[in-house]
Amino acid sequence: MKKTERGTLTYMTLEGIKLLLRMPDHCTKSGRRDVALLSLMYDTGARVQEIADLTPSMVRLSAPSTVKLVGKGRKARIVPLMDKQVDILSRYMIENRLNGPNANQYPLFCGRGGEKLTRAGISYILGKYVEMARALDASLVPPKFSPHCLRHSKAMHLLQSGVNLVYIRDLLGHVSVQTTEIYAKADSRKKREAIEQAYTDVSPEIKPQWEGNPDLVEWLRTLIR
Repeated sequence: MKKTERGTLTYMTLEGIKLLLRMPDHCTKSGRRDVALLSLMYDTGARVQEIADLTPSMVRLSAPSTVKLVGKGRKARIVPLMDKQVDILSRYMIENRLNGPNANQYPLFCGRGGEKLTRAGISYILGKYVEMARALDASLVPPKFSPHCLRHSKAMHLLQSGVNLVYIRDLLGHVSVQTTEIYAKADSRKKREAIEQAYTDVSPEIKPQWEGNPDLVEWLRTLIR
């Protein structure tokens, strides 16, 4: 197979993610759904299809709170949910009557007609809020930002916080940690910090030529009188 150059990873900073999640209108039902949708996508590092396929039966809100994601090859993984995410999901599921046993196999996220959200639908929802966030602060929003970039963002933020690559691999559902290593290779800030911590100054001290020359020093002083 001909080798092709891997593209640059696109991700948002934490400040960008916070701005993005402030965009949905909490006063509308669709806005509350979108907050639950986008925050869950980011917090779990899920692929867009994994989110589209979710049902209430795959969400455990009681401690320890988790969500079951089914990825490529129908491989399932259990991802822990943080308390804030549990609060958002709990309110959303109660409002939409998704917390009862009769709703176990309903889609977790639906459109206006009650149909399951598709990948294209989720991409449209994200794109709408990306544009709103960009209008407020373009410096925090990459020129192109897809649902998969939310996954990249979560992985980069975990790496920058010092989380082991093995745990990030398990969260993302990668088969091999070698796939997860792309985030370590892309994180130039982490590389610089590691190099600075290991750095030992071995360079010789180079003094300016005028030091040790009293005549030149005296002449320089006359210039500032």
